[in-house]
Amino acid sequence: MRRRLSPKSFVLASAVSILALVAAMPAHAQVDDREEVIVVTGVRSQPRSILSSPSPIDAFSAETLRETGAVGDELGQALASVAPSFNFPRQSNSGSSDHVRAGQLRGLSPDQTLVLVNGRRRHTSAIVNSETKIGRGAAAVDFNTIPLSAIKRVEVLRDGAGAQYGSDAIAGVVNVILDTSDETRFSVSYGAHVTDLEPVNQDITDGETLTFDASTGFAFENGGFLRIGFDAIDRNATNRAGFDQIPFFEAQTPANLALQGQRNYSEGDPDARAFNAWLNTEIDLGAATFYMFGTAGRRETRNGGAFYRYPDGASNVLALYPNGFRPRTRGDNDDMSVNGGLRWEGGGWAWDTGLSYGRNEFEFGVTNSVNPSLGAASPTSFFSGAYEFDQTLATLTAQRAFNPSLFAGPLTFAAGLEYRRETHKTRPGDEAASIAGPFDANIGAQAGTGLTPEDVADLDRDVYGLWFDASGDLTEKLFVNFAARYEDYSDFDGEAAAKLSGIYRFNDLFALRGAVSNSIRAPSLTQVGFSDTSTNFGVNRSLVRTRTVRADDPLATALGVKPLDPETSVNYSLGATFNAGSRFTLTVDAFRVDVSDRITLSERFFGDAVAGFVQGLPGGQGVQSVRFFANAIDTETQGVDVVATHSADVFGGTLDLSAAYSYAETEISSFNATPAQLLALDPTFRLVGVEEINTVEEAAPRSKAVVSANWTNARFGGLARVSYFDEAARVFNFGGGFEPRQEYSPEWQLDLEASVNFNEHVKFAVGSVNVLDEYPDLSSADINFFGNLPYDILSPIGVNGRFVYARLSTTF
Repeated sequence: MRRRLSPKSFVLASAVSILALVAAMPAHAQVDDREEVIVVTGVRSQPRSILSSPSPIDAFSAETLRETGAVGDELGQALASVAPSFNFPRQSNSGSSDHVRAGQLRGLSPDQTLVLVNGRRRHTSAIVNSETKIGRGAAAVDFNTIPLSAIKRVEVLRDGAGAQYGSDAIAGVVNVILDTSDETRFSVSYGAHVTDLEPVNQDITDGETLTFDASTGFAFENGGFLRIGFDAIDRNATNRAGFDQIPFFEAQTPANLALQGQRNYSEGDPDARAFNAWLNTEIDLGAATFYMFGTAGRRETRNGGAFYRYPDGASNVLALYPNGFRPRTRGDNDDMSVNGGLRWEGGGWAWDTGLSYGRNEFEFGVTNSVNPSLGAASPTSFFSGAYEFDQTLATLTAQRAFNPSLFAGPLTFAAGLEYRRETHKTRPGDEAASIAGPFDANIGAQAGTGLTPEDVADLDRDVYGLWFDASGDLTEKLFVNFAARYEDYSDFDGEAAAKLSGIYRFNDLFALRGAVSNSIRAPSLTQVGFSDTSTNFGVNRSLVRTRTVRADDPLATALGVKPLDPETSVNYSLGATFNAGSRFTLTVDAFRVDVSDRITLSERFFGDAVAGFVQGLPGGQGVQSVRFFANAIDTETQGVDVVATHSADVFGGTLDLSAAYSYAETEISSFNATPAQLLALDPTFRLVGVEEINTVEEAAPRSKAVVSANWTNARFGGLARVSYFDEAARVFNFGGGFEPRQEYSPEWQLDLEASVNFNEHVKFAVGSVNVLDEYPDLSSADINFFGNLPYDILSPIGVNGRFVYARLSTTF
């Protein structure tokens, strides 16, 4: 068992770190006059440097993100490579989660991070990650809908910020700043996984990825700019499945046993084809400035993983699949966002009014499948349902600097009004995907039953917000910031949040900073309205038909399900910044986040008592298992982040060194009660069981470190990055008290890149991610599903092995 960081230890660790910094300061050190990184996230006064920010914040340039070798130019993967506090888990055999990945900050739920683009709230994905492990039940922003080629930098605020930016900012804020340059750029890259797959003793090359992007910009003579671009991505699937040993609960017939020793399953990434376009512009109109920015794209993913169906199995139709079959899921993801507005000055105030619209639509389906109840007449390809989410946002802000006598400098006051409208709709899948036919009790398209007519949702919500923010130098050494926000929701009561933060500069070298705040996360409309039908394992690993019911469903009412309440949190942070001269900086920030009424999908409740009760109710026909969203737990998250940088002139070039470490430990502090109606069916039922407890507390590594060295001169460049991922644990509940657990050892990963500038316009780079071809520990026989899934797909080091790539880019 790993030791828990108690509140006392939390304070002690913070104090020791800070005192160590004070003791290490030279008496007469000189601060290097190099240009500090300036950020716009965290306070609404004038932009501040990372070291003068009252809350911890990271900033990553576009070049830094590109040098990660992120597969298919994925923004989420690039962030996970350079930001220790950010995790971007992969999925496989996880339904729609194979096609839409979600990122998490500080080990918290993916939907507890607010994402902004140019400071404007980004809409979330329309799909709920219902079959995933980490982030199960979350509907988060799809980072990979934001083109990497469009980015100038990304700012990551590692602190609660609900009072400043609104709902969802419990863990922090990711603010994507779009490019404004007037350059013309082209880039093409090609890479593939070249790896030795130990479970099958084979050298494999797959995941071939071709990426092309182009962008150009113009600077207008009277002020302003226009920048536009696009990218296209083509990526092949990967597969790390092992040899099938044939599960013991499948019929041990000659037809089934003939498949023994073959690779019948899939574990890895699906095929992906994507196209994205974007723009960012500002136009000086004289009395005002017009601005507009947006993205639009489509991503098609195919061959998502699903479990194999054997020839002599309850799910097979021999006339269609005499040798068995593996369903292959697919997803079509359409995403767009457009933002516009005016900025002007009047009456001594700086004004900004804006209007935004964002939309995401996800269509899910399955091929190479069958509805066994329809027999040989069943289709083999199914449309399983569609999910839509729309967000309209109107804002009005005003900002002005005052010079009160109590302050040593200007006091910046800002206030704003916001109106946000959200809508969520779903469409049912093909009738053949869910209909009950005459031939078999096994109902629905295998791996893609999806949405039935009873699952359809059509919801909307209006949110009105009022906020203000005041910041300034209270003394020559103390900068303070106070923010407050009130949001009123049409579907539940209003909520208030506030934040007080500050930084005290002892001298030019050393400063202390801290913050205390509370944040609110309203249940998303996708969570409120989510309902679907799927096939999962039940008693003795038999397949059962599971229905996810929403609170207003008659089945939910009969089971005592309550409507969702908002999540609430209290955040504390205490840290120090150190600028020691010789281009060296260090920040240390300890934090604690207490979350109440955390929302998650409940356990799947199944058994004869549940099936008999549900099937006797309207809408319960054929349903053998149920689950629902619930405010199930309270959690405590605490930890520390450390970031150090150093820059020096070496061998005729510049050497930039950085080291970053993040530790975040989450524990469940209390469990909310299971409805009495469910307990009457089985007194052992709990809203969350051992698997979800494991997900919240141990499935993600508690600590992660990234150390990098980047040397460049006018002609050449070289990058080396070493990443460390702490141990993690995985627990399964296979029923009957069989709950195997495995702890996975810490992992190290080495990434390398070398580049050459042929001239001032053309640059060529070659590199490799995971050069040493490291994999997580092999899963035990209890967990690897009879040899088919040899690795835990959620390991931060991934299960794809080494990736090698080359990139050619031009700039004019």
